[in-house]
Amino acid sequence: MTKRILLDTDPGIDDSLAILLALASPEISLEGISVVHGNCPAEQGTINALSVLELAKASHVPVYRGCELPLVQPSLLAPETHGDGGIGYAKLSEPLIQAKVQKGSDFLIEKIMSEPGEFTLVCIGPLTNAALALRQEPRIVEAVKEVFIMGGAIRHEGNTTPLAEFNTFVDPHAAHVVFHSGMPITLTPLDVTYQCILMQDDVNRLLKIDSPIPKFIADATRFYMEFHDEYQSIEGCVINDPLTMALTFAPELCNYQEEYVDVDLSGGVSMGNTFADFYKMTKKSANMKVALGVRARDFIELFLERMEKLALASNVS
Repeated sequence: MTKRILLDTDPGIDDSLAILLALASPEISLEGISVVHGNCPAEQGTINALSVLELAKASHVPVYRGCELPLVQPSLLAPETHGDGGIGYAKLSEPLIQAKVQKGSDFLIEKIMSEPGEFTLVCIGPLTNAALALRQEPRIVEAVKEVFIMGGAIRHEGNTTPLAEFNTFVDPHAAHVVFHSGMPITLTPLDVTYQCILMQDDVNRLLKIDSPIPKFIADATRFYMEFHDEYQSIEGCVINDPLTMALTFAPELCNYQEEYVDVDLSGGVSMGNTFADFYKMTKKSANMKVALGVRARDFIELFLERMEKLALASNVS
């Protein structure tokens, strides 16, 4: 059965790749995108989402601009990681389509409540839109089918502070709201995503197809690869968000544990730290399923195959 996906995102290089993966996957029906601040401002992220959809000839997917600021903390963007425009060295035409007038959080509420049990929510940016939606309409907890979140670093070092992953650190208060909401959550932390590295040889394989899609992937990830090399001594680039999207239809790519997971709001060096109570010290029940092992190369191969098919399809459509 096709999964009906609502995507909450901050495009973003790897967010853009996640959008392309959703469009390339017959198991998925992408029925709307809400944009949040994060890798770039929400206004720029909205333009990026629209442009990526047009690139893939999927302008029918509606886009909604969401929150521009975190709930409590000052704004934190990531131009050093994703470039000033959010998509690295890639240049896309200004989109011909426009975002919908409705706010991102209102869109999530309306869609989820319109058909309870139908929609899978995939959150691959800071969780501000999702937290606001929960505060406005708590019945979402029972109405959403399932939630997939890219965020946190459980046993892995942080990528924004020594302890914190970017999405969670940018709006830890929103993450706290969502983590403790009672929704059926699957968390994809850095523990698994940092094993999923797209290499230059992989990009070269895609470039064998003469299509704008491989060119976009190459131009976007070239910036991302330079960042990973300079700041993290990683050859290639980590594609966090596409893994989370893939788990919606290929859960066998990861191994999971049911755990109680929380996020530190106490401030200082531990702010935004995401941790799991593996030894049940808090006596609290598990609040999510956490991906802690991954078949990384199987995922990369799946991603490449889907991008090849999408590129070929875009040439004939």
